[in-house]
Amino acid sequence: MQSDPRLSGYLSRALSHELGAVQQYLMQAKLAGLWGMTDLSARLRTDVNEELVHAERLMARMLVLGIPSNATQLPPARTGRSVEEMLQIDRMLEIEAIRLYEEAAHYCARIRDSETQALLADILQDELGHLGELDRMLTEIHTGVMR
Repeated sequence: MQSDPRLSGYLSRALSHELGAVQQYLMQAKLAGLWGMTDLSARLRTDVNEELVHAERLMARMLVLGIPSNATQLPPARTGRSVEEMLQIDRMLEIEAIRLYEEAAHYCARIRDSETQALLADILQDELGHLGELDRMLTEIHTGVMR
């Protein structure tokens, strides 16, 4: 099966992004644990699992399309020196994901690949939820609810 090179690029970028997010959130979870912030550490571990599910779903779709699942360009993991900086870094990571998934889903609509479009749209909704949660946590920090 001949795969669309642009679609292949989008899926490979998405997989790299998801695996990079796994690495970043796992490192941050460990750091939050060292800071004694067990609730934050547990929340970040939940994010690790969600991003792994995204990576698995992308890999499965890539296999169906005959695209090798090779995530070779992982971004460096960034931790932050404070909880607020950590959350800001994660916010930017989620915004990058949202932009990628919006663009990729739009392309899938143009080439009439409804199955891949549905997958990307579903992951996009999860990423929008992550962004909302990060914004909520940052608001809590700014209002003094979260320290």
